Amino acid sequence: MTKMEVVFNNKSFILVFITIALCIAVTTVHGQGTRVGFYAATCPKAESIVKSTVQSHLNSDPTLAAGLLRIHFHDCFVQGCDASVLVTGSNTERTAFANLGLRGFEVIDDAKTQLETACPGVVSCADIVALAARDSVVLSGGLSWQVPTGRRDGRVSQASDVNNLPAPSDSVDVQKQKFAAKGLNTQDLITLVGGHTIGTAACQFFSNRLYNFSGNGPDPSIDSSFLPQLQSLCPQNSGGSTRVPLDTGSQLKFDTSYYGNLRNGRGILQSDEALWNDASTKVFVQRYLGLRGLLGLTFGVEFGKSMVKMGNIGVNTGTDGEIRKICSAFN
Repeated sequence: MTKMEVVFNNKSFILVFITIALCIAVTTVHGQGTRVGFYAATCPKAESIVKSTVQSHLNSDPTLAAGLLRIHFHDCFVQGCDASVLVTGSNTERTAFANLGLRGFEVIDDAKTQLETACPGVVSCADIVALAARDSVVLSGGLSWQVPTGRRDGRVSQASDVNNLPAPSDSVDVQKQKFAAKGLNTQDLITLVGGHTIGTAACQFFSNRLYNFSGNGPDPSIDSSFLPQLQSLCPQNSGGSTRVPLDTGSQLKFDTSYYGNLRNGRGILQSDEALWNDASTKVFVQRYLGLRGLLGLTFGVEFGKSMVKMGNIGVNTGTDGEIRKICSAFN
């Protein structure tokens, strides 16, 4: 072999090596076996079917966007992102008190029906939930992100497991502990809770702040000019089923208004307003608001990153779990 042939062969080898490396990079997994484009060959229209389904439902009722986002969050924080929150029946996760206010299950069911027609037994309900959450954010004005797919559906759903979801009265330290237990850091916490920029909360989850907070009148962290408005929406001893926007003045738009409300003492939930009153979390709120002198963060971009991290909590991949035929029932 001549010197020129050796050089040529070496270059060919390097070229082949680089090509293989690039192919691997394109299909790199983003978590425990999930990857972007998982259904490219087996159900190429999967993501577009989910998106068109979500869009159709949101055209009729834009408030469902928040519901679909909450379903993904409540699913991932209990037994991982395995669609266990979708299962109906006695004592399933869906019957737990913390999940009784979830909305949007009909959107997931609709998408699943269409996907089973197009690609029977291929697309998991867990992936539909993750994709629908992303599409809901985008259709509400937020930035898009690539959703790694390849999750499989779980075979267990028990109400008794729904005991460690972040709660409306949680302190910052408790919130940090619950997120850290799922592999999420403080920035992920402030970012994901920013999903409260859309949606509502029932009075029962925060009315204690309005009248008898710690046994001493209203919560002093509530803006004094905002308090009468909340009290008129949630009269004392009224039962608490009335719902109030979590992001006053911008409940249907995915933006940073929620963080501005925290700064102004207009956070609805105790757990939300606490993020402004704790130095370790306040700095992230300030960054999302772009306050001078602090390193700015783009909420839309960071939200997508944190959603990808959350979407890989405890996923079933490979041969684990199943691909449900109907999202509300095990096979």
